[in-house]
Parts: sequence; structure tokens; C-alpha cells
Amino acid sequence: MGLAGKQAIITECSVVMRLNELTLDKLPAGVSRPGYDRRQVVASIVHLGLGAFHRAHQAWFTEAVLASGDLGWGIVGAGMQSSGMRDALAPQDNLYVLAEVGADGERLSVIGALIDVVGGAEDSEKARLLAKMSDISTRIVSLTVTEKGYYLDLATGQLQLQAPAIAADLANPVAPKTILGLIVQALKQRKAAGIPPFTVLSCDNLPNNGKLAKAAVLAYARQTDADLADWIETHVAFPCTMVDRITPATTDADRAHLADKLGVEDAWPVMTEQFVQWVIEDHFTMGRPDWTIGGAVFSDEIERWESMKLRCLNGAHSTLAYLGQLTGRETVADAMDSPLITGILDTLWQENRDVLHAPKGVNPADYIEQLKKRFRNPALKHKTAQIASDGSQKLPQRLLAPLRERQAKGLASPAIATAIAAWMHYVVKIAQAGGTLNDPLAAEILGQAKQATDAEGIVEHLLGLEKIFGRDLPQHAGFRQELLAKFVELAKNPLVQTACQIGG
Repeated sequence: MGLAGKQAIITECSVVMRLNELTLDKLPAGVSRPGYDRRQVVASIVHLGLGAFHRAHQAWFTEAVLASGDLGWGIVGAGMQSSGMRDALAPQDNLYVLAEVGADGERLSVIGALIDVVGGAEDSEKARLLAKMSDISTRIVSLTVTEKGYYLDLATGQLQLQAPAIAADLANPVAPKTILGLIVQALKQRKAAGIPPFTVLSCDNLPNNGKLAKAAVLAYARQTDADLADWIETHVAFPCTMVDRITPATTDADRAHLADKLGVEDAWPVMTEQFVQWVIEDHFTMGRPDWTIGGAVFSDEIERWESMKLRCLNGAHSTLAYLGQLTGRETVADAMDSPLITGILDTLWQENRDVLHAPKGVNPADYIEQLKKRFRNPALKHKTAQIASDGSQKLPQRLLAPLRERQAKGLASPAIATAIAAWMHYVVKIAQAGGTLNDPLAAEILGQAKQATDAEGIVEHLLGLEKIFGRDLPQHAGFRQELLAKFVELAKNPLVQTACQIGG
């Protein structure tokens, strides 16, 4: 092939340029981009569990800090299991596009707060991550690792010592791979070197997430070094937070859309809603960014913020997801077009309001109306299948906690019972089809779901999962009766696709 042919191929393959530092000036004028010198940014935050949510939320808030001129708060992100994020973002100088979508269109910005990415389960990458966490430059270690990442039995609060990953780390604590092993070993190395401890900042959707993170870290540390555990308990800060921004998984259609609009290719952009909220307990050992620049709130009412969000937003999301999966509704916005689903959600929100202690200055009715608008956002393709994952970890916090509070007041909970019944139908449908359930307790759940085909048997077997429902709920006669009635009601609804056999 002659030179002219080679040039033609190069030209053809370069129609769409890759997003990076050199192509920032090629972006359309309306796209926000870093106006600061990224070479001067100090990477002082290590984030464990790098995914779409962190890049739409904490990194977005940190970008506002950097844009203000405070360059001391760059982020090193870590993918705990996969190198996919690292490999996607490295050719882009770790830049990515954030698309905030709403009824009025899109707001596009390039986020530069992510300075480096460590990725994968390889020993070399874990060693590189541990070295960064142990270094004096790291002042905050933040987390979005979901409920599973803490290795706590949510029913008992005990560390899952039998979990293979935890057992492996305890057997070889100097080369850890779990977040608990990494945090404890990094703190051990800092203590030995006379370096102050970093703050552990949980940003997961969990009540009292800072306290949960502290409990998990201390439980692990006590298995290895009692003196170190005492030092951590005394000197390490674990602030609680409440995070909120609906952020679906990125699709190939999203990538193609943004490449067409921007004229550059981003291998892993983030699509999110325009609403964002972050409430933080102001307790940090080595300082913190002024995230209020981006609109964050520092508050001493974290528990109330968390409770309202977990129950009203996340509880409704889970309910909507299972009902959506049973009625053929692919996205949250699709599900909000179903009178069956919205009617149940309205009752669910009222049940939550009956036992809700809202933060000062917050009107729960206004908050719920805002949620309805967010859920109906047609531009945000949030999949019900994505939300339906990890039910065993989500149900206790989102639905069972308010259920128990209502039971203590002698109140029936038909909407919460319907939501739990929908989850049961969802897992039975998967079990009967021989499908895969995305849940850390998948084997146990599917095993119980296959034990019976009639309504009463299914409810009995699934309600007997102590790791989810504890010991109290299976023994609550009124709730058992209510749950069974809602399970049968859903099975008989012609809109619901169920695998359960209901007798006459």
C-alpha cells in the first residue's frame, strides 16, 4: 500500500478524536472543562469503588473545589475488581464527560478531578493502591463499595469472617485485596511511620454509613492487631454522609450520542440527573475540601437525612424496580407511567411519612413531590433491572426498618408488604426460569424459592431467610398474613408476570 492509501486509512480512523488534554480545546463552546492546571493538583483523596456514581457525585463536588483555585484535593480512583475503568480512562488523561440530563436538555462538562486510576485485582495494582493510601499525601479515603463491600451481616452486624475474601486477607494481611484489609493495613503502616491517619469517608447508601464503616474496620482490625484497633478507634474519623444523585449505568448508546454531539470519543462518560445532594458530618482528621462550593451541606442531622432518603427514595426505587420487572417496565420512567405502580408508591410514601422524622426545614410532602418529578425524567434511562440487584442487602434498610417501626406502633403496612411480595415474585420468576440472580445471597435465595410453587409455601420459605428478615418478622402473625395476601393479590393481577401457581 502506498503512502496515499496509508494516509487515507489514518484519516478515516481519526474522524472521531479521543477525549484527552490535547483535545479539550476541540470541544464545543458550551461544554464546561477544567480551567485550572491539572499538573498542579495534589492527589490527596483515594476513592475505593470507582464507578459511575462517584464520578457523578463526589468527583463533581470536588471539581467545583478545584475550579475555585484550591488544588489540594485531587482524586486517585480505584476499581476494586476490574481494570476496565483504568484502561478506559488512561488514554484520556483520566478525563471524562459528565452529562446532566433533564427535561430542558443536557448540561455537559469535562471532569478533571480524577488524577489517576488504579484498577483490577492484580497484586501489583493492589500494592500500588496500598502504597498511595499509606502515603502522607493521602488525607481522605472515600468509599462507594455498596453494602457488600463492608462484609457485615446486616441482620447481626457481625463481620463475615467466613467470607473467602476476608479469610484470604486475614491469612495474608500485608497484601490485602478487600477494602477492609487495605484500610487497616494502610493505617497500620501510617501508624508505624508516625503519619497521621486519614479520614474514612463512606458515601454508600446505608444508614449511619460512617458508623457501619467504623464497625467493619474495627472488627477486621481486632482480628489482626488489638493495639492497632484501639488506635483506630481513638484517632480515625468516620463521618456519616447522605448522598443522592440518580446515576444509571452508561450504555453504548450514551457513548455514541456524546461522541456525535462533542466530536470526541469518551470511552466511559457518565449520564446523570441534574439534581444532586450531599449532606456530610463535619468530622475529619486531616482537613477536608470546602465541598459547600458545589452545594454540599455539613449537618449534625445526618441520620434524619439518611432515613428520609433511604426510605422515600431508595425504598420507592426498590419497590418500583421489582414491580417494574414483573410488569415489563424497563426503566424507572416507564414504571412511573403505570397506575398500578404509582398507586402503590403513593401508599408507600404515606406509610413512610407516618414514622418519618424529617430534618429541620424539610417538608416531606415537598420532598416526595420532587422525587416523583425525578423518577419521571424520560432522559434518564435508569434500568429497573439494575435497581433490582442485591435485594438481600437493600430490603433491610429500605423497607424492613420502617416496617418494624410501624409494627411497634400497631400499624398495618400494605404497601411495604406489597413491595416485599414483589421481590418474592421476582426471585421466584428467576428461580423457575433457571436464571441468575445478582445478589450476594443468590444461592440461598434461589434455593428457598425453588422449595415450593404455591403462595403459602413460597412466602414461608423466603420469609425464613434470617439474614434478610431476622427472627422477628417470620414470627409476626399479622405481617405474615398481610404478606401472603399481597403475594396472592399480585399473582392474580393480570398485569403481573409471575411463575407462582395460585390454587382456587
